[in-house]
Amino acid sequence: MGRDPRLTVIVRYVMNDSLHWAEPAAVTIMAWFICLGAAVGAREGYHLSFDVLLCFLPRQVAPWLHTVSDLFVTGFGFGMFWCGWSLAARAANDLMPGLGISRAFEILPLITGGVLLVKRILRRLAGLHTARFGEDAPPRSRTDP
Repeated sequence: MGRDPRLTVIVRYVMNDSLHWAEPAAVTIMAWFICLGAAVGAREGYHLSFDVLLCFLPRQVAPWLHTVSDLFVTGFGFGMFWCGWSLAARAANDLMPGLGISRAFEILPLITGGVLLVKRILRRLAGLHTARFGEDAPPRSRTDP
């Protein structure tokens, strides 16, 4: 991702030409990193939580706050999926000018990140152990993708 903008500067100023695909490719790759990073953050326990409140309130309140946090994150992940899907459906026939591929591919990270985020939190709400903020990630089993 970092190579494409540098390559663009070199080609533009040394060869007096332009790489028309470099900027859209860098933006698309960055979108993949951000949206998949949200799902990884949920898996590792580094997402929205009530850490400050947990320090001041009794331990009996912690499971309730964890559940409220999980519901907020699930709602946000579902919103990522839903809005991403409707946006991708509208943009599917348009092409990205620099790359010549469908604009839906540019929106696909939003949909994928939302699905993975909801999947991880639903696993937690179903009672399967996943990491909380400050905990180590649980050991992965062979059935855990």
